[in-house]
Amino acid sequence: MADDLALDEVVRFTSDLIRLDTTNRGGGDCRERPAAEYAAERLADAGLEPVLLERTEGRTNVVARVAGTDPGADALLLHGHLDVVPAEAADWTVHPFSGEVRDGVVWGRGAVDMKNMDAMILAVVRSWARTGERPRRDVVIAFTADEEASAEDGSGFLADRHPGLFEGCTEGVSESGAFTFHDGSGRQIYPVAAGERGTGWLKLTARGRAGHGSKANRENAVTRLAAAVTRIGDHEWPLRLTPTVSAALTELAALYGVDPDLARVDQLLEKLGPAAKLVESTVRNSANPTMLDAGYKVNVIPGEAVAYVDGRFLPGGEDEFRTTLDRLTGPDVDWEFHHREVALQAPLDTPTYARMRAAIEEFAPEGHVVPYCMSGGTDAKQFSRLGITGYGFTPLKLPEGYDYQAMFHGVDERVPVEALHFGVRVLDRFLRSA
Repeated sequence: MADDLALDEVVRFTSDLIRLDTTNRGGGDCRERPAAEYAAERLADAGLEPVLLERTEGRTNVVARVAGTDPGADALLLHGHLDVVPAEAADWTVHPFSGEVRDGVVWGRGAVDMKNMDAMILAVVRSWARTGERPRRDVVIAFTADEEASAEDGSGFLADRHPGLFEGCTEGVSESGAFTFHDGSGRQIYPVAAGERGTGWLKLTARGRAGHGSKANRENAVTRLAAAVTRIGDHEWPLRLTPTVSAALTELAALYGVDPDLARVDQLLEKLGPAAKLVESTVRNSANPTMLDAGYKVNVIPGEAVAYVDGRFLPGGEDEFRTTLDRLTGPDVDWEFHHREVALQAPLDTPTYARMRAAIEEFAPEGHVVPYCMSGGTDAKQFSRLGITGYGFTPLKLPEGYDYQAMFHGVDERVPVEALHFGVRVLDRFLRSA
């Protein structure tokens, strides 16, 4: 089991990493190197040989390998990203890059997404070095850049340019799973991610006839774009259940003692109450308009108008997604992928999933572990190019009233110290048994 020093270190490392501002504003505006160097120094102190890799100066990744006791076993990838989304200090109770520990809580951007997991990895590996523990299989550790944008400088770069560092890796674990979900009636649910919807960020372009704002114009690019955006925003996507989501619904139905009627999913979700939040965004494809850009003067009709849409598609649902967008945009609006990544699905009948479940149940015996599919995406998409199956497993035992999902990219992001301690214990237990 992880030693007591690991419990102190995970808090300190989380706080220290938060203080290293690695804000990713997109378009290449980020510098992860200070956090990468911090992580590499602590890995080196544990006797490992980390390598620092960059596609672009300052956009630094760290990779290291922990040798397992069974050289014939497949390796496991353990990865976390170093960048964070922007935070406006004026909106926060505590400065977002202070890393302040107040009343048993670590505050700051990245406390949940995902410098907490980076700190857990460092704390566990250093504990192994002190106690002489080793995992059964090789564990490849990757701290990545650029996850909060395109991943081109991070996991995409590593997968494409340095695949040899991940030799033998068949499975990977990373963010957004194994956290406490309180349903409001005393139940504690621990969802473990075994899938991700695909990413389809879209650029819509409407073209028309430029002209004076006072003149009749039936070829108005803004009008054409607005109509297409409205159709997309109003569209009701049909239900599409993947094996992971079906398993989640079936296990939740059993937990709540209701009929697991997958032919009437909307009615089933109503019966699940607050727990429906774990699956309601992953029973369909989706497309949400997010940005508009048109014109330069109020009395000038522009010849072009542009919009952006955050689209997500289920495993096996990309063809339907494309066909639907062709129909919704219509003949006057073109669309293209601004950014696209694959949907993922991981099997549930594996020793790895069983060991994740067992590790949670050892330290949270009152909890109910269920599978789920993430509505968004992670670096697991890029690592899947190497044949690595990805799971979401960042264990956190959270108090009732703590809104975990709201912490992601939200104001006043924070994580309880006790949640970090739980995470170290569970991650250590899982990795040594995996």
